[in-house]
Amino acid sequence: MSDTKSLPHDASDDRALTPRVDVVEDDGAITLLADLPGVPKDQLDLKVEGDMLQIEGRIAPVMPEGLEPVYAEVRLPRYRRAYTLSRELDTSRIDASLKDGVLTLRIPKQAHAQPRRITVQVG
Repeated sequence: MSDTKSLPHDASDDRALTPRVDVVEDDGAITLLADLPGVPKDQLDLKVEGDMLQIEGRIAPVMPEGLEPVYAEVRLPRYRRAYTLSRELDTSRIDASLKDGVLTLRIPKQAHAQPRRITVQVG
């Protein structure tokens, strides 16, 4: 799996923040933990096209009625990140959950890519 940097197009509204992502591997899967604060579930878009995983989320800031921000550190309205996935991963069985601004994606390994124990017979 490799990280693919997205290059912004000429349109200024097409720019995006790159979320911080931790990648953890165990015997059966790869797990991605992506920080997406301010992104509600209905504004999250996950796609797998070929060997490319795309994560995109729109930020939905909660502003109390009648107030306008005077200063904002987050000025871009969305997050975007893309990864090239190994053929060893089973993209048809990806499990995704979003909790407290953290997207968890568990991508299982194909059966042939998982370690297996070989039984030794005595005889």
